[in-house]
Amino acid sequence: MSFAARLEAELEQFKQEGVYKRLNHLEGPQAARTKMAGRGEVVILSSNNYLGLCNEPEVVAGGKRALDQFGAGTGSVRFICGTFTIHRELEQALARFVGCASSLTYVSCWNANEGLVPTLLGEQDIVISDQLNHASIIDAIRLAKTITKCHTAVYRHSDMADLEEKLRGAQAMNARLKLVFTDGVFSMEGDIAKLPDIVALARRYGAVVAVDDSHATGVLGRSGRGTAEHYGMLGDVDIITSTLGKALGGAAGGFTAGPGPLADYLTQRSRPQLFSNALPPTIAGSALAAVRHVERHPELVTRLHENARYFRDRLRALGFQPLPGETPIVPVILGETAKAIQMSELLLAQGVFVTGFGYPVVPQGHARIRCQLSAAHTRDDLDFALAAFKRVGGQLGLV
Repeated sequence: MSFAARLEAELEQFKQEGVYKRLNHLEGPQAARTKMAGRGEVVILSSNNYLGLCNEPEVVAGGKRALDQFGAGTGSVRFICGTFTIHRELEQALARFVGCASSLTYVSCWNANEGLVPTLLGEQDIVISDQLNHASIIDAIRLAKTITKCHTAVYRHSDMADLEEKLRGAQAMNARLKLVFTDGVFSMEGDIAKLPDIVALARRYGAVVAVDDSHATGVLGRSGRGTAEHYGMLGDVDIITSTLGKALGGAAGGFTAGPGPLADYLTQRSRPQLFSNALPPTIAGSALAAVRHVERHPELVTRLHENARYFRDRLRALGFQPLPGETPIVPVILGETAKAIQMSELLLAQGVFVTGFGYPVVPQGHARIRCQLSAAHTRDDLDFALAAFKRVGGQLGLV
């Protein structure tokens, strides 16, 4: 069998198993409602556009200004050909926003995580990871283990007793650097890391804490500064990685923030930084405008959480069982992957775009519809979606 034929056979198997993912093409900007090719107008409940800034005029204008001033890109790596002042402005603004002394941007948060762990750890070091961390953290740790021969450990999800046991083990082996890495908000469950407990344990055992705040930046805390602000701990987290592709404009890009020397050290040694072009200026400009917009409009964060509470409560009233939580991620567990995909397809036919997730994104038997709320949703948008959930839930015998 040829290479192409083998791929075709496996793709056909995906379709037969009901786990094949089809791309839906949007004809307008990412928003609370948009036009989808072949579908017309749909309400979107599947986007990370938490604050509705993807099409915010100030954010779009910021990207256009940077494109006009700096052109399409650097044309090479920053240390080789020079970097733009818009990168410096953005990195200063991001560091201030998340409560750190410095930050460094990457083309994605995946790259930021991949550029952090292998750079900091060696054979004498250990990274300890939450069981449900994002794939980018998992792959960054796998890469580090392969390249640097560092030690690794995984603790049960949000289980502080298990984390302490792993820290004791790291202390017993006399590890030089003990890095505890966790998501701030776990994207498939919608729950929040127990950051005060994690930091307290890390301090007790001389460990460093890194938090991937991709689903918390712009979302948690009174003014959207993330998991640390949510717990009143701004400035207490050693390292924060996050994205510019969700609440902060939704385009692309990521960053790593931390103590003063960290950004400089990563500039010297982080391979995704040393061998990749810089963030395109238009993305840097739109992200900078997004940060400034959030700083001026903290009411967006308030509105986001009001929408999330309303939607979660109404789902329960309809007879669904969404996972409890404080975030705008509202998962409805269905079990089998095929059922989650079927429900998402039926909802789309009703004008609601929400994605079903199954294996391998989530464990076998834990497939779900993951609803994501936005500050841009109106009450009419949410009521329209809830009516569709009621109809489809009845059709499938779920309510």
